[in-house]
Amino acid sequence: MSQGLVLDIQPNTVWHVEEACRQAWPAVVEQVANGWLLRRSGGGIRRTNSANPLAGERHCNAALIDRIETFYRDFRQVPVFRLTDFTREISAELDRRGYTTQANTLTLLALLAARPPLYSEGTVVTTEPTENWFDLRDRLAKDPLIFRDMVAAIGMPKAFASLRAGGRTASIAYGVLCHGMLVVESVATHPDHRGKGLARRTVGALMNWARDAGADKACLQVVADNHPALAVYRALGFNTELYSYHYRFAPDAA
Repeated sequence: MSQGLVLDIQPNTVWHVEEACRQAWPAVVEQVANGWLLRRSGGGIRRTNSANPLAGERHCNAALIDRIETFYRDFRQVPVFRLTDFTREISAELDRRGYTTQANTLTLLALLAARPPLYSEGTVVTTEPTENWFDLRDRLAKDPLIFRDMVAAIGMPKAFASLRAGGRTASIAYGVLCHGMLVVESVATHPDHRGKGLARRTVGALMNWARDAGADKACLQVVADNHPALAVYRALGFNTELYSYHYRFAPDAA
């Protein structure tokens, strides 16, 4: 864990972040099984179609894996486990079964309290997504109908930021408040407008909104080899790496 910022990181902070990120991207079905949360929404979005570890005691034996595999296969889905770097007790058994590893992802924190407002000129922040906001997201990511249902199911305070360029919506992101922190999600910029600082302004607007609402921290999760996104987030103050996670896919994954 790096300490680029002086943050008050308590032992339960990682679990608060885990819960906040789940609240910011709810699944249609969530079932607890011996210390694991089995999430399912259909489609190909990994985070809402995987087994996630919960705080406290967790079973990590073959019977638990059998139960989770049955849960997903009953829905005609490939079993997927999402493992953080502090919940990998189950890895050896997954290795034995031939599970593959994908998408190493970093969880980053930034300090919001006592900092000046971030530059966000031209960014519009609304409490619900507009059709233009959805249109850009739909063009750049998978499962648009599932995503829209997920957004509608978010039960925490939320905000949607968008920025226009060239006569159209060019950059978007949304944020959710949970445990006194902002969770930043779905940062996307149209390919014609990348490298112009639009994502930095869009996320900055969400950080300003969250700070004004009383949040003192912000978190986000980014694929570890997404270097352009990492550069944007570091410039915004996301300099504390709290933990990482990855996905384990059953060997019959396409």
